[in-house]
Amino acid sequence: MKMSDIIKPWKVGIIVDSFKVGVRKGLEKAKALGAEGVQIYAVEGEMDPTNLSAAARKEWRAFIESQGLQISALVGDLGGHGFQDRAANAVKIEKSKRILDLAVELGTNVVTTHIGIVPEDRNGAVYAAMHEACEELSRYATSMNAYFAIETGPETAAHLKSFLDGLGSKGVSVNFDPANMVMVTGDDPAQGVYTLRDYIVHTHAKDGIRLREVDPRLIYGALGFDPLDHNVIAQQAESGDAFREVPLGTGSVDWMAYLQALRDIGYDGYLTIEREVGANPEADIAEAVQFLRARM
Repeated sequence: MKMSDIIKPWKVGIIVDSFKVGVRKGLEKAKALGAEGVQIYAVEGEMDPTNLSAAARKEWRAFIESQGLQISALVGDLGGHGFQDRAANAVKIEKSKRILDLAVELGTNVVTTHIGIVPEDRNGAVYAAMHEACEELSRYATSMNAYFAIETGPETAAHLKSFLDGLGSKGVSVNFDPANMVMVTGDDPAQGVYTLRDYIVHTHAKDGIRLREVDPRLIYGALGFDPLDHNVIAQQAESGDAFREVPLGTGSVDWMAYLQALRDIGYDGYLTIEREVGANPEADIAEAVQFLRARM
């Protein structure tokens, strides 16, 4: 066997906030479960860039490294409608840049985020506002050899690729979440990997089930969208039975096909476990680690 034929395993990461015990204890739990890396929310609270002095940043990096961990990415999702509202974008862009600065100081070059649902109308004001914001963020990230990674789910992979192709650089790329695809748009994650292959810089390991078709705007929100105009769909979404996040390996993600697609495109980064629901997230995360290890 040639050296080029040897496929090295992916690294397993865990979003420490999924443990719901605070960052420091979450880091310790991630280490105990055998993760190589961690992802941390950096929008508010103790990891908000505005709350961290230069000394505090060095202390956090030293503590993370003392656990034998790397940061796979920071979470920089600012909520709301993403970057759909031009009037709000200046503040959000500035905040995003400061989160990326923090990421680089802590040893990673990836910040994951949601930018809002990319509209179908390429000539509309919302599309233009999102495009302008992402162009600026992309240039900034590229200047630092870093990435703002958009999480998949709100739109199909093909539509997201079309938006990214128009930015002119790859500083805004993709954080691939297969569960969001199957739960919301019904898109095929494996095919999505091939479609977005040039942009994937980070992934989430999460699983889910789509129980009924639902308008993505009811899940993610959209500027100017009034769910009262869509009563039937709104009632379905609000009932909680439109989709369900489930433990890894028990949902609709075809993991064999999905992981093979990642192999095929040469992705060698992190599979970062995210568990947003469940009565015992630590047990679910532990099982997810073993699930992924068995498939590497």
